[in-house]
Amino acid sequence: MPATPVLGESEDPRGDLAWGTIPNLVEWAATCFADSEALVDGDLRLSFAELAHAVDDVARGFLAHGLVAGDRVALWAPNCAEWVLGALGALRAGGVIVTLNTRFKGPEAAYILQNSRARFLMSVEGFLGFDYPAMLEGLDVGDLEEIIMLKGTSGGAHPEGVAVLTLDDLIQSGEAVSAKDSAERSALIQPGDVSDLIFTSGTTGHPKGAMTSHAQTLRTFATWASIVGLRQGDRYLVVNPFFHTFGYKAGLLASLMAGATVIPEPVFDVDRVLETIATEKISMLPGPPTLYQSILVHPRRHDVDLSSLRLGVTGAAVVPVELVIAMREELQFETVLTAYGLTESSGVVSMCRRDDPPEIIATTSGRAIPDLDVKIIDPEGNELERGEAGEIVARGYPIMQGYFQDAEETAKAIDAEGWLHTGDVGTMDAQGNLVITDRLKDMFVVGGFNAYPAEIEAILRGYEGVANVAVIGVPDERMGEVGCAYVVRATATPSDEVFQQELLSFAKEQMANYKVPRSIVCIDELPLNASGKVLKRELRKEHKGETS
Repeated sequence: MPATPVLGESEDPRGDLAWGTIPNLVEWAATCFADSEALVDGDLRLSFAELAHAVDDVARGFLAHGLVAGDRVALWAPNCAEWVLGALGALRAGGVIVTLNTRFKGPEAAYILQNSRARFLMSVEGFLGFDYPAMLEGLDVGDLEEIIMLKGTSGGAHPEGVAVLTLDDLIQSGEAVSAKDSAERSALIQPGDVSDLIFTSGTTGHPKGAMTSHAQTLRTFATWASIVGLRQGDRYLVVNPFFHTFGYKAGLLASLMAGATVIPEPVFDVDRVLETIATEKISMLPGPPTLYQSILVHPRRHDVDLSSLRLGVTGAAVVPVELVIAMREELQFETVLTAYGLTESSGVVSMCRRDDPPEIIATTSGRAIPDLDVKIIDPEGNELERGEAGEIVARGYPIMQGYFQDAEETAKAIDAEGWLHTGDVGTMDAQGNLVITDRLKDMFVVGGFNAYPAEIEAILRGYEGVANVAVIGVPDERMGEVGCAYVVRATATPSDEVFQQELLSFAKEQMANYKVPRSIVCIDELPLNASGKVLKRELRKEHKGETS
């Protein structure tokens, strides 16, 4: 491995060739950046060398507990130092990490544990009032054998037949495993081995695990970090959740590549974020547009030192040109970028560049990253001219290896020529900038979180009073978009008002808060086409008419 920094002027510094695997990246960063600060979480401050040592302690613990190369290790926890150590430790031991959304309810988490066949789960109790292991009690958790508590005790409720231990217990058991054994296991990991399963819902309503290799991840996010301009000494406030590709890869892994300090933020709270920017001299602050808008309108903004801010990366919603200008002029960001990607493309398809004007950054998602082919096609698969709207498809090294143990869905997503069909509709201008105009999959974005109607509809249909249902995304001033459920009732009683409240209560018990529809409309029948498919555009028109 190189002994000097890898990121530089090249947009494609080939992180896959420089490091090969994520454990190699951790070791390289420990050598290259040694005593520089790598991770800050409250009173905990670890240098890159100390981080690598702590990661090895966790890896040895997993080896002591019988982790076999390729075993899935799930993480259901908020952004924190323990998440970092747990994930990197599992990877060093040869594990494949599976991330779970912290807003999941028990049945949602159990489904992913079953379908990933995870043997280990790292989790917490007490986050936002939730005890995650207790939420799994009585549910089928598949092959799960052990729960490692990253924070909290091991004495609470949990699934029957599953052992529970603390992170300290795991590390202590690893004392019986030599550093040599840990290094040998790490050396066996190949660049093409799967490093993670990130679950995404897509059109079927059933989450699917997108498989990505070490090499794909390293090359993609070395490119991302180079284009953004992340550099040694940057202090990176990671608000984007680690369970998402952005927080984990564009946050944690990109920082290891650049020599930046990671400061994990478990929940976005504007007062806390302002304080952290000032005290920790934050220079890198990505997030959805609402994050920056919250800072701009905050009454204490001018009382807080925000002069350290340098880089901002946003997306996940429409970005007003005025916001980009305000971020540059009022918050003094040197660089503001937008980008586009999806889990199946390792998280990145296109990015704006640092010298792009505000209008391009706000109204487009930039150009394809190097060595990734992107085109716009019509329903028959023919490439369209620049400016014509069609489906965005992409082909190249970042495209996932497939969905875990789901060849049928993989074949639907990636065609015989290797093109990933994104399900997003867009146009491409003369310079190659993508403009996302619609979503074939009807996905909508709630405060930065992707919500999939098919998944929500499948859960709502489980309520006995629902005969049929269709969910659409509708505009919301605070969240960007929220769900609206159009429901055909199975019975006439109780009243619509009581039924709506009961259905909302059911939804809140069964799904993450961002998925819960903010409104329920009872209708006699759903608009259907000749094939019996719901015409959601008619529902959008109806909603627009009701709210205009």
